[in-house]
Amino acid sequence: MKTFAAALLMFALGAPAMAETAHDFSFTTIDGQPLPMSQYKGKAVLVVNTASFCGYTPQYEGLQSLWDDYKDKGLIVLGVPANDFGAQEPGTNAGIKTFCESKYDVTFPLASKETVKGSGAHPFYKWAAATLGEDKAPRWNFHKYLVGADGKLVAAFATRIEPESKDVKGAIDSLLTK
Repeated sequence: MKTFAAALLMFALGAPAMAETAHDFSFTTIDGQPLPMSQYKGKAVLVVNTASFCGYTPQYEGLQSLWDDYKDKGLIVLGVPANDFGAQEPGTNAGIKTFCESKYDVTFPLASKETVKGSGAHPFYKWAAATLGEDKAPRWNFHKYLVGADGKLVAAFATRIEPESKDVKGAIDSLLTK
């Protein structure tokens, strides 16, 4: 019954009804190249909607630290810039990339700017909300979704939960030791 309800909600939101895992979705890199999530099969992925002019923007430091500490252990950190909350990501993809690299030394993958809420949300975000529930949808910048190696959503972490918190790191450690 839950599967039917999730499929119905995904249809209503405009998400692909047949999507079963994050591997069914694709983004575009900040440089304009295809970024299929299927390339991350076998790896855990932390998908984070980001913004350059937010009070939480310093979380880029924690995201970069996670990337540095876990990339060789099977974690991908994927930043998805979004201008949905307080218009705090108004720039172009090129400007966002320059900001992230020069201000926070970001080397983890960045997607192109996307919408992460509402009817125009990227299909991954529609699917995540339908799968975990609307209460787990992004309410602000730096919302985090943790995806398992099998592409299934494992957890959602609210904006205020720091990337290097025991909750986030514990969930990552749990996935990487399986």
